[in-house]
Amino acid sequence: MKRLAITGAGGMLGSDLAKLATANGWEAVGFDLPNYDITDPEHLQQIVDAGDVIVNCAAYTNVDRAESEPQLCAAVNAVAPGILGQLATAANKYVIHVSTDFVYGDLTEQPQREDDPVKPLSVYGKTKLAGEQNLLDSGCHCSIIRVQWSYGANGANFVSKLAQLAAERRELKVVSDQVGAPTWTIDSARAILELAHHRPHGVFNFAAAGYATRYDVAKLIVRELALPVTLTPCSSSEFPTVAARPLNSQFNCAKLEQLLDFSRPEWQVSLCQFLSQTMVKI
Repeated sequence: MKRLAITGAGGMLGSDLAKLATANGWEAVGFDLPNYDITDPEHLQQIVDAGDVIVNCAAYTNVDRAESEPQLCAAVNAVAPGILGQLATAANKYVIHVSTDFVYGDLTEQPQREDDPVKPLSVYGKTKLAGEQNLLDSGCHCSIIRVQWSYGANGANFVSKLAQLAAERRELKVVSDQVGAPTWTIDSARAILELAHHRPHGVFNFAAAGYATRYDVAKLIVRELALPVTLTPCSSSEFPTVAARPLNSQFNCAKLEQLLDFSRPEWQVSLCQFLSQTMVKI
């Protein structure tokens, strides 16, 4: 049986990937804190030894805190992928590394391709971009999948937070100048398994089909959960954060679509399905 070693296996994407991989004939081997730390080369070696394909879902993801903890953020997001690549190269193992829309910045208002110029706006985005480059520089046979606006059952995210706030308050302001595609971690996990099957080399974008503002997403959540709340659109400047967020997270996913054995679902379809399955928990 093929073995899939997954870092960050207790997280939102890693946990869904492990379940889906098992259902598709893989032996999923999970690694996560506190027992495994990807900044420890010895732990990374154990992870590489455990899988035929290694998927790195582990990351430092607290975007605002990263501004005051740049060294820790860099150790996890930038340095560790490079070491993972070196170890995987020596063992002739294939690596799939999960990255983010935050690497792009706001150089264009158009859907972004993998080879478009990048200029990350935050420490988080800069370290994730450095991690991509370090992995590629290692000479490892690998693919990098950039995802965005992720939500899932096992973790905090915009969808769950919005649903909780809307259940507690009667009025909410939601930013309407950030555009992207909310993407279910189950859909991202399906794309990762396609990469594990085909084993291409390079960088790939993946997101749900279609585009929406955060305000559009909030409206759908409120409607589907029948929440008695009034939503008001606003600009990002009304909610200043420590770290800057990109306004444009639109992806062009044509490159990865050539490998997928499924059509990317519209963001509304996956989100409605997610809400119907998790609304009791929310």
